[in-house]
Amino acid sequence: MSRVQLPQVTDQQRRKLATAEEIADYLGVPLATIYQWSSRGGGPRMIKVGRHLRARWDEIEKWLDTQTINTGAA
Repeated sequence: MSRVQLPQVTDQQRRKLATAEEIADYLGVPLATIYQWSSRGGGPRMIKVGRHLRARWDEIEKWLDTQTINTGAA
């Protein structure tokens, strides 16, 4: 039986996960908002690590991109 070869991940590709506090600070929202998004849905995709909330920075950026609005200014 052969083993599946996983791609190598460099340290540069592996970035520290964002804590709920870091997400709140980065987005400029109260920490309670991050926990509400987590429990009610909404906000960036979150990861539960034990009892702690974390998020991948690229998921936060993707979510922000979906929040962009067109103000109609040309």
